[in-house]
Amino acid sequence: MDAELASWIALNQIPGLGNEGLRRLLQNFGDPIHIFATPAHTLKQVVQPAVAETIACGWDEAMLSPIAGWLDDPQNSIVTLADSDYPQTLLNIPDPPFLLYVKGRRELLNRPALAIVGSRNATAQGLSNAEAFAQATSAAGLCIVSGMAHGIDASAHRGGLRGPGCSIGVVGTGLDRIYPAANRDLAHQLAQEGALISEFYLGTPPLAANFPRRNRIISGLSLGCLVVEASLQSGSLITARMALEQGREVFAIPGSIHATQSKGCHHLIKQGAKLVEHAQDILEELGLFATNPATSVIVREDHPLLAFLGFDPVDIDSLMQRSGLTIDALSAILLQLELDGVIATLPGGRYQRVG
Repeated sequence: MDAELASWIALNQIPGLGNEGLRRLLQNFGDPIHIFATPAHTLKQVVQPAVAETIACGWDEAMLSPIAGWLDDPQNSIVTLADSDYPQTLLNIPDPPFLLYVKGRRELLNRPALAIVGSRNATAQGLSNAEAFAQATSAAGLCIVSGMAHGIDASAHRGGLRGPGCSIGVVGTGLDRIYPAANRDLAHQLAQEGALISEFYLGTPPLAANFPRRNRIISGLSLGCLVVEASLQSGSLITARMALEQGREVFAIPGSIHATQSKGCHHLIKQGAKLVEHAQDILEELGLFATNPATSVIVREDHPLLAFLGFDPVDIDSLMQRSGLTIDALSAILLQLELDGVIATLPGGRYQRVG
């Protein structure tokens, strides 16, 4: 591990130094290597004396040894605020994480994303809705972000993994731990095909206070947040509130007026969240059916739908089955791809890629 990365990790582990203190240090003294080289009496101008003294003592190489071993796995990496591939959406939230531990596909961090969250104790219909909405929006190019919890989160990840947009799991523990343990297989699949991320040091257990902090990353990575099912006490409403504070769109699926798991969604709709019945409601609200290829993730020659289309002629029913999109959503995308000269219509209502 090089000294620059070591300094970022070590500074992030200083006891009593939160993200606000970290930002003050970066603003006043530059990168972490320079911060560790700054005398304690100077550091005390911006942080507490005990924190300043700890920083001035330098970092403990032994403390970084587990991280060095973890980074030997090519699947693992660390992204800091100074890295060019730090998620740009997170730079715009009030409290961006100082660094992120990443297991899996680091490039997904800057893919247009949708957060899908909801109850741990979801109904069968809620689980089905989460998976279907995730698969359809992933097919449209959105990476599905959720929190790896039981219920709606897990279903959203599974749906996202079925589309080319893929999925990111944001966890509230160190990445060397899997919580809940029942999601072990899902965690391994995300690590192999998508990504798992955390701002917490290796070995961090599932502490209750860490999960609300995790939620700001789920919403912050995303263009919008869909709440599938939630009671009025659900932690998903915290994620929705954070999404609003971050300037993200909030969507909610309505349900029965008698169902406890619908009351949180109905509350959000009363507060101005967009009621959604189909995946295309979300795509349209996010402007992903725009006709300008320079500004749209939908209309472009590398559109994810082309992965389902392949290079042989295919009919629309087969595309619906492969992509999980509704007939209306699929027709809109196919029309625009045809207008852009990316695909051609063949006799018998079939489609084929051009070129």
